[in-house]
Amino acid sequence: QVQLVESGGGLVQAGGSLRLSCADSGRTFSNYAMGWFRQAPGKEREFVAASSASGGRTFYADSAKGRFTISRDNAKNTGYLQMNSLKPEDTAAYYCAARMSDIYLTSASRYNYWGQGTQVTVSP
Repeated sequence: QVQLVESGGGLVQAGGSLRLSCADSGRTFSNYAMGWFRQAPGKEREFVAASSASGGRTFYADSAKGRFTISRDNAKNTGYLQMNSLKPEDTAAYYCAARMSDIYLTSASRYNYWGQGTQVTVSP
């Protein structure tokens, strides 16, 4: 059973950085592809980045390319999203998700497990 807990959100000025963490207490994290999604008030949940189960393959939304980096440490059952050069439009609740496959996908409906979310607020 996968149980995901995000941390690392907060308030940051535009241009700043944050690193989000996603810890799996179920100890099966290495079997799952991982995705990061975000949802701003009044908007649909959108894909940000994804990683294969091994971490060897990654994929980013256009809005994240060049600024965000997804990574994982399967020995620690933890995934990360390093976010640099943050913009006010990055403000949202960020969620990590996992699916029991080595194949990552960009559709939220294809993920089986979700964390509770962590808020990221970027001030101008």
